[in-house]
Amino acid sequence: MAPLPLGIIVSLREDPSESVARVREFNLPTCQVNSWNLELCRSDVAERLRSVAESSGVRISSLWAGIPGRRVWDFDEGPSTIGLVPPQNRQRGVDALRRWSDFAAAVGGIPSITTHVGFLPVDPRDGDYVGTIEALKIVVEHCKGNNQEFWFETGQEAPVILLRAIQDIGLDNVGINLDPANLLLYGMANPVDALDVFGKYVHGIHAKDGLYPTEGHRLGHEMPLGQGRVDFPRLFTRLKDLGFQGAVTIEREISGPQQTEDIRKAIALLQPLVS
Repeated sequence: MAPLPLGIIVSLREDPSESVARVREFNLPTCQVNSWNLELCRSDVAERLRSVAESSGVRISSLWAGIPGRRVWDFDEGPSTIGLVPPQNRQRGVDALRRWSDFAAAVGGIPSITTHVGFLPVDPRDGDYVGTIEALKIVVEHCKGNNQEFWFETGQEAPVILLRAIQDIGLDNVGINLDPANLLLYGMANPVDALDVFGKYVHGIHAKDGLYPTEGHRLGHEMPLGQGRVDFPRLFTRLKDLGFQGAVTIEREISGPQQTEDIRKAIALLQPLVS
């Protein structure tokens, strides 16, 4: 099996050359491009991103598509503000994700869009669960028309609930962007064990580390790779057993010189694991 390609997450900018230069700074072949700003969802920005990625030899493995609006990353307001689950977000979210799908198609070569869907209800008869699945069917069908997959970013939902949602959508272009740290930060699962539930749907990886929550209102803490609870050697052994061949995208949710240092350390830690 060929080595898994490494990459980082970069923000979409009016001048995408700044974003792609960040990838080349680490001499990596792939990236995910992230944006919550629909003002950048334009054909001229898409063409500039396509051109600079192509000329730099950087492959974009997914467009991380944010849904505009207020969002709170905790257990108190998170369920009512994040993703497509809150009813007041749903139509706005569907419209935004379809626009991001079209943007990714205009860039060309981007195989998926990814987002946080939100705190999916446990009860499959819950109106918010039913409504979210119907909204997702619209988005996933739109992605299919653009020859793309739609990827759930793990986090707010337990693995079995995510598996059920994929089955209930019932389309063949749905996958998972596994963020192992998020499963810990939200107290949802051990990421290695989660692969027993939904492993065959994992098409992308965020290489991120973290700790379980120790307080009932706040998420756990993100940590530099290797300093949290994610068992990366076991995780990659299991992924390889499942035949995973996607990109491994390093995510460190801080900024400045420390982020650069932590990314370099993460690359060194990951290289023997992805070979």
